[in-house]
Amino acid sequence: MSKSSVNTRKIVKVNATKFTSYDDLLAVEEPLEIRIGYGTKDNRQQKNISITMRTPGNDFELALGFLFTEGIIQTKEQITQIKYCTEINTSENKENIVRAELSENVEFDFSKLQVNFYTTSSCGICGKASIEAVKTACTIPKSNLFLQIKSNLILTLPDKLRENQNVFEHTGGLHAAALFDLEGNLILLREDVGRHNALDKIIGATIGKNLIPLENHILLLSGRASFELIQKAAMAGIKIICAVGAPSSLAAETAIEFDITLIGFLRGNRYNIYSNESRILFE
Repeated sequence: MSKSSVNTRKIVKVNATKFTSYDDLLAVEEPLEIRIGYGTKDNRQQKNISITMRTPGNDFELALGFLFTEGIIQTKEQITQIKYCTEINTSENKENIVRAELSENVEFDFSKLQVNFYTTSSCGICGKASIEAVKTACTIPKSNLFLQIKSNLILTLPDKLRENQNVFEHTGGLHAAALFDLEGNLILLREDVGRHNALDKIIGATIGKNLIPLENHILLLSGRASFELIQKAAMAGIKIICAVGAPSSLAAETAIEFDITLIGFLRGNRYNIYSNESRILFE
C-alpha cells in the first residue's frame, strides 16, 4: 500500500476567545533518497545521488524527472527500471528510497554530477556560470516552432490549477506545477511540498509518455519562479512559463538565454512579462 499524501492531526483552532478541538489534514513531508545503479552486468555499482524532502506520491516520476533535469539521462530508454529499495529495516523508511537502474551503455561520471549540483543550485551563487552549465547539459535542439497564445487565455490558468489541486484544497500546504496545451487545456498536474519536486514529477511523467520536448505546452507554477525551476523547464524544452509569484533576477536572465517567455505575478486579471513578450497576443 502506497504512502498517503496527507496526514490527520488533532489541533486546537482559536478564534478570538473561542477554542475548538479539530481534526486537521496536513500535507505529508518525508525524505526521498534517489540512488542509481550503473555499470556492466557483471560489475553493477550504486551511488546515492540525492535526498529531497517531498510529498509521497509519483516517486518514480520524481526520480525520472530529477535524473533528466540534472543531465544524467536524456531518454527514458536509458533507464531499465525504477523500484523501491526493499532491504530497508525500518517501517518509517519504507518507500522512501528508490533506485533507478541505468542501462549498461550509459556512462556515469559522479564527479561531473557533483559539479552540476553546485552550478544548478537555486541560490544563484554561480550567476552566469550557472546558465552556461545548463547550456552544456541541455540536449534539447533549438526550436523553430512559432508560438503565440492569447493574453486572455493566460488569465484563465490559475483558476484551472486551483480547481484541480486536490491535496492543496484539504491542506493548503503544497506547491503545484501544471502543464497545459496551447488551448489552455490541463494536461498534467502534480503537487508537492517542494516546488522543484512538483516540476520534476511533471517532467518525469512526460518522459514516460514520450512528450519531450515540451515546446508546445504552457507550464504554470503555483509560487515564485526560481532559477532552478527555469533550468528544469529549459531542459525539457518548455517555451512558455507562467508563475503566480515573482521570478528571481537569474530566472529572468535564464529565460532570456533559452528563448523562454516568462510571466510572473499572474493573479486576477494581471501579470508581468519578463522575457519574450512577442509570444503573447493582445486582443
